[in-house]
Amino acid sequence: MSQTKRIAIGSILTESNLLGGVPIDMDWFERYELYRGEAILQIDTGAVGGMLAVLRQHRAEPVPLLYASTCPGGPLTSECYARLKGELIERLQQALPVDGVLLPLHGAAAVEDIGDLEGDLIKAVRQVVGETVPIVATLDLHTHVTADMVHNADGLVAWETYPHRDAVSTGERGARLLMDTLEGRCRPTMAMAKVPVITSAIHGSTEGDDPFAHIMRRAKAFEARAAVLSTSAILVHCVLDQPGMGSGALVITDDDRALAVELASELARDFWARRFDLEPQVHPPEEAIARGLATEGPVVLVETADCCGGGAAGDSVHTLKALIDAGVQQTALVPVVDPAAAAACHAAGVGGELNLEIGHRNDPRWGQPIALAGRVARLGDGRFHYTGGIWGGVEGEMGPSAVLEIGAVQVLISSFATYDWADEQFRALQMDPATAKFIVAKNPMNYRMAYGGLEPAVFILDTPGPTPPTMRHARFTRLERPYFPLDEEIPGLEPTVLQ
Repeated sequence: MSQTKRIAIGSILTESNLLGGVPIDMDWFERYELYRGEAILQIDTGAVGGMLAVLRQHRAEPVPLLYASTCPGGPLTSECYARLKGELIERLQQALPVDGVLLPLHGAAAVEDIGDLEGDLIKAVRQVVGETVPIVATLDLHTHVTADMVHNADGLVAWETYPHRDAVSTGERGARLLMDTLEGRCRPTMAMAKVPVITSAIHGSTEGDDPFAHIMRRAKAFEARAAVLSTSAILVHCVLDQPGMGSGALVITDDDRALAVELASELARDFWARRFDLEPQVHPPEEAIARGLATEGPVVLVETADCCGGGAAGDSVHTLKALIDAGVQQTALVPVVDPAAAAACHAAGVGGELNLEIGHRNDPRWGQPIALAGRVARLGDGRFHYTGGIWGGVEGEMGPSAVLEIGAVQVLISSFATYDWADEQFRALQMDPATAKFIVAKNPMNYRMAYGGLEPAVFILDTPGPTPPTMRHARFTRLERPYFPLDEEIPGLEPTVLQ
């Protein structure tokens, strides 16, 4: 009878924005998910839940280390990362020997003094377990795959859907790859190929006719080949601002390096061929509101430049100001992160009338606060439950929150940035998008899932912020030229291959 395999599981999972956003410290993880040791074994959602399910099927022994996950923001502070990494590595050292390691990661996190969190963490794990113990990591498909990640992992498996619906199944895929490796059924051989296509996720759906959907379907079709273990199409996290960024594909074969390089390169070239299709049409807020008022039915104003799910602070009021200036008479719902304004609303109480300044206090690089007068309609503690996505079933925490009414405009003022999966934040404060004329969505993709049933008119807004809809005007400091869209043609371009 074979010996029970001991599989370590640990993670530091978030997404960083180096164009803006608030630095991530320990408080962020404590508000979301911070599990240690045996507590990790109770997780039944996300990639961890999928991994644990497969380990149980294989009668393997999970060895839980540390699981830390939080909403995207700026880079992790050096102190925060040192504490989390130090604890994870110490727990791993104490757990030795282990037969394999599973790391449910994101792939686009950064530390103040380290450009590549995941590469650094995987390398540290490799140094502890040695060269013969297989390491498999799962990643978001919005990742920046680096040489350290490829060189120190045996397998990297990315999510397949956007909007994200497959965290559990991706965890299962990663765990199956690890167990197949340990049980001698395969020898994973990996290659990453990328081209310098740096675009937002606006046209990055894996469903329907979006250009990325075509690439993803082609990538997954390769898995029908006997020698192909896994394919992952990668639309790079465009605001990470790191050297060597690009979109492309990860291919894992069963001991066939040439095939992995060939297929990954094919998919990378497909990204370059579709680069113009990945660029969205954008509108100034004033134009979008005017056109929305002239249409029947609801209107979604996508202020993706202030996407908390991409690391922005969520404190932009550019669209809020445009709605107030337009004098809209029908209900408009607008989210804004502003802890001082939320505190002022709580001090005033329900029904209180107050004058305040709001916006651009957490990350003031993108605009100025605006002064307004309104009435406090509702107050709340900001707690809600995610109904799907990467945190399905997890309790979110906006902190002290309020609904401030400025005529027909209803502003959801929260204290903390939170990832917006659907409309959970609005619902937590009894705000009903189904009855609104205008809904401001600060996410490049999830609005389709949240409000698609309303059949709204949709306008992608051109506003300042660290998660813009196009990277034509991004202020990169680390990403090298050439790259699309700044360079529309790059003579002699060939994919960069990591293997």
